[in-house]
Amino acid sequence: MSIAETHDRAPGRQDRGHFSDLRRSILHELRLHGPTAPDELARRLGASRTGVLQQLRALEATGLARRQTVRHGVGRPRHVFDVTPAAQGSFPSNYDGLASDVLTAVATLGGDELLTDVFEARRVSLRARVAERLATALPGRPTLGDRVRELAAIQDEQGYLCHATIEADGATFRLSEHNCAIYQVAIAYPGACRAEVELFRDVLGAEVVRESHIASGDRCCSYRIAEQAP
Repeated sequence: MSIAETHDRAPGRQDRGHFSDLRRSILHELRLHGPTAPDELARRLGASRTGVLQQLRALEATGLARRQTVRHGVGRPRHVFDVTPAAQGSFPSNYDGLASDVLTAVATLGGDELLTDVFEARRVSLRARVAERLATALPGRPTLGDRVRELAAIQDEQGYLCHATIEADGATFRLSEHNCAIYQVAIAYPGACRAEVELFRDVLGAEVVRESHIASGDRCCSYRIAEQAP
């Protein structure tokens, strides 16, 4: 049975898992690509338009997605859907890992140091783990591009919906995180995001500039990465 056939059937007991999978897939696509028409979602996911519309209506009813009307000159307006801020909780989070690291750092520092010291201790711990991963995955003398792609894979595993691309000049890279796995912490404590930028600079040995920021209201956290100037 095809995916489309599965999603067109009534949501009986045996089909609930399939509907749940489709709903998660729709949210994932909207978070990655932004406002999208139902037809395009159905094409990307290999599902029926009917099934996709059914899940979009359910997401809209629960406040996780919103419908927008887009007009393109003459003709009928087009309806597209996008995620809402309320959907943030539906995406991967790494709060447990962060809490564990913070508690360990607090214990190491004696429990009474400034919050910035806590995040610095966590950055040092993460730097060691990421550097070890890079050294194991990329023996020898890897290029900056290789290191950026491996770092993107590491961040993606931690729930950041992360990927790396190369710019037209062939020497500049972009690391994009489409989900903030520590969103509530990042909103409350900007030091967490500053520590991430420093972490990337440390493990890549490169110039890293953050150009967009989820915690500031942007769609993704985007970093421009290039070799350090001599």
